[in-house]
Amino acid sequence: GYRKTPVLQIGADIYCDTALIADVLEGLHPAPTLYPDNSGGEARILAQWADSTLFWTMIPYVMQPAGLRELFGAVPPEHVQAFAADRKAFRGNAPRMPLPEATAAMRLYLDYLESMVADGRPYLLGPVPTIADFSTYHSLWFIRRAPSLATILQGRPHLQKWMDHVQRIGHGQSAEMSSAEAIERAKASVPAPLKAPFVDTHGIAAGERVTIAATDYGTDPVAGELVMSTPTELALRRTDPRAGEVIVHFPRLGFRLAREDQPR
Repeated sequence: GYRKTPVLQIGADIYCDTALIADVLEGLHPAPTLYPDNSGGEARILAQWADSTLFWTMIPYVMQPAGLRELFGAVPPEHVQAFAADRKAFRGNAPRMPLPEATAAMRLYLDYLESMVADGRPYLLGPVPTIADFSTYHSLWFIRRAPSLATILQGRPHLQKWMDHVQRIGHGQSAEMSSAEAIERAKASVPAPLKAPFVDTHGIAAGERVTIAATDYGTDPVAGELVMSTPTELALRRTDPRAGEVIVHFPRLGFRLAREDQPR
């Protein structure tokens, strides 16, 4: 029921949004940590800024005509037009920053980031990478992919060195799985037990029919039975003819919980 990416599937449990996915992976593989004890709060706040403010500043900067030509390369024009139409509908009523403001803001943010690593530290918050590095790098990676626009990174040698540090971390090893296989895996699995105490913040009880939707873009609601409500996470149970019973998990931040019959 969720349209955006990325998602993490573990059996019949589906975790939505990078912030929650990172927390789940941290629980499964806590070493090396994404949230060091001495900077965990800073890392989360900086990552949230990067995933929202920095990302939505980067988008209009990179999606100007020169950037589109370099990012899409040999993609047929009709495909680019279809992509643009889909993204426009996906954004809904979310405002888009005008290019001059986006360019000016991006320069300022890059100056701030340059100052953070000007002392020679390899990562934004010190000697080890955190979730803040990966979230921030994500937007600047897009800029580097458009050479004519990547000139905005020039004159910031420490920031470029930091980007090289993050890039060298690499992507580990992976194996491909088709969407059909993933759905079959969900159908053959049962959701993991929910152990966290239920924290009611909306006057909505466990077991009620609800919708959960993103608050920024791609706001298509996901409907189901509310089964989890904690200070950091929401989850609902859905039954699908193809996938069977699944639990779909969302982070608190950036998502809206409502009764299914409540106007959005």
